[in-house]
Amino acid sequence: MGETCTVAPTDETGRTAQDAPLSDTTPPARPPAEGTAVPGARMPRWLPRAMVLALALIAVFQLGSWAFHQLIGLLINVLIAFFLALAIEPAVSWMAGRGMRRGLATFLVFLGLAIVTAGFITLLGSMLAGQIIKMIEGFPDYLDSVINWVNETFRTELRRVDVQEGLLHSDWLRKYAQTSAAGVLDVSTQVLGGLFQLLTIGLFSFYFAADGPRLRRAICSVLPPARQAEVLRAWEIAVDKTGGYLYSRGLMALISGVAHYILLQALGVPYAPVLGVWVGLVSQFIPTIGTYLAGALPMLIAFTVDPWYALWVLIFVVIYQQFENYVLQPKLTSKTVDIHPAVAFGSVIAGTALLGAVGALIAIPAVATLQAFLGAYVKRYDVTDDPRVQGRRSRGTREPGLLTRARALWAARPGARVPEDGVLEDGSS
Repeated sequence: MGETCTVAPTDETGRTAQDAPLSDTTPPARPPAEGTAVPGARMPRWLPRAMVLALALIAVFQLGSWAFHQLIGLLINVLIAFFLALAIEPAVSWMAGRGMRRGLATFLVFLGLAIVTAGFITLLGSMLAGQIIKMIEGFPDYLDSVINWVNETFRTELRRVDVQEGLLHSDWLRKYAQTSAAGVLDVSTQVLGGLFQLLTIGLFSFYFAADGPRLRRAICSVLPPARQAEVLRAWEIAVDKTGGYLYSRGLMALISGVAHYILLQALGVPYAPVLGVWVGLVSQFIPTIGTYLAGALPMLIAFTVDPWYALWVLIFVVIYQQFENYVLQPKLTSKTVDIHPAVAFGSVIAGTALLGAVGALIAIPAVATLQAFLGAYVKRYDVTDDPRVQGRRSRGTREPGLLTRARALWAARPGARVPEDGVLEDGSS
């Protein structure tokens, strides 16, 4: 009485769990391991979209990289034109401030530059052509002098006729003539490409200078007022720094031209003024290889006068180049563009590595502009008046000498008498 009866659960066959055989019991199902595919599972909805998006990003990156490499030449030309426009901006603004239209002022500036450049090239070309003709006419005399020197030095019996026939019938001369004839087309193509590049730079720089206010207005129209002030200030700094850089280059070109003119005039080399201007302009405004191009022409002209004069010109060019690199250029460039000489030198190296000769030419004004613009956002403090900042040690922190320390040890020996004022005989306490 009072006992309750519990009924054991049965399965589909009517057997209870106790009646079921041991082999029929199955372990509970385990969840699939992470990373294993579940049969019958569907692909997540976001996976196809992610794959399409990744492929699209890769395609856009490849297209952008291809377009950038195709347009790198145009971008470099635009960059050169922008800095050229910054360089002539002060002259154009000065003329526009006196009532002249900016387009006409820009045209007059470019016309003046074109006239000066054309006159210099014409004068230099006529001088070079005259010297080449003179060298060709005097070549037999030069050859005779060389043959006589060889015969006297090495006890040979060379004749000019034999040397000329050997040169005319040599395989080297025939191959050189064939190569030169085949390279005329390549040279013509390069000249046409250079003229087209020069025209592109001139057009872009003209538009940048003539429409400078409109360009600044268009840029500022998409920026908030605070950003507009920063952009205008950066533009003004870029104009000042670029003008200062060109001023320093022009001053160094003047110094270099005068120095080489004095040397060439002292040696009696013809066309010394034109050669001095050539050396000054080419060595300063053609980076990296400008020095070698500038010194080659005076050496060639000096060789027509006396072969030893060419050697003296080479020695002077090398010595002056070292003086300019380590003395004149760092000091003058750092004052005009207000950057440290080491920074100026490093910026030229970095610009050459990135953009070649163009990067070397615009590296210093670009770094000077960036340094001046970022200088306004760097908070500076007054430096404490410490002797270590001045590059010397204070007398209070100076370590005693060896003799002073020896006297102090001798006075501090056991049994030594210390004066009443506590000061030893050498002045130390």
